[in-house]
Amino acid sequence: MNLQSRGKRKENIGVVISNKMDKTVVVKVSRKMRHSKYSKVIERSKKYYAQDDSDAIEVGQTVRIMETRPLSKLKRWRVVEVL
Repeated sequence: MNLQSRGKRKENIGVVISNKMDKTVVVKVSRKMRHSKYSKVIERSKKYYAQDDSDAIEVGQTVRIMETRPLSKLKRWRVVEVL
């Protein structure tokens, strides 16, 4: 199956905050938004569990993750590259 037939997959860029699990990293993805009432720019973040087959990514590195099929109870993302 080629890449064109699967459709466009979501991608995010974030910082690795944990790598203590086997072949899994926790990535924190931050985004900035404007508050609807007060118009102040605030930062929101979310954690994603991502598959890391190389098991060589360290805490603090910036990575690009891509959406994939469910790999476990919480993992639905995989690491594409280290930036």
